[in-house]
Amino acid sequence: MTDDQPLENASARQEDRARRYWRENVKLLLVLLSIWFIVSFGAGILFVDALNAVKIGGFKLGFWFAQQGSIVVFVILIFVYAFRMKKIDKRFGASGK
Repeated sequence: MTDDQPLENASARQEDRARRYWRENVKLLLVLLSIWFIVSFGAGILFVDALNAVKIGGFKLGFWFAQQGSIVVFVILIFVYAFRMKKIDKRFGASGK
């Protein structure tokens, strides 16, 4: 056993922790971007005919999603990302405090 081995183990643990942190971050981003894609393209473009069968306040739901709903969902996604990243940062000791 050499004197460098504890440093190598610490470095390996730190690299593993960074890899797991990044994996969690990317996983969260993929989920949120999938929701963004479904809401923006799915609800606003692909499913517009089916959504237009429903009316909210006199407006067709497809129009509502294209104008209002997707913006609301995007803002919610921002808050979800911030909340989840704060938890991930704490779990991996990357909170910056």
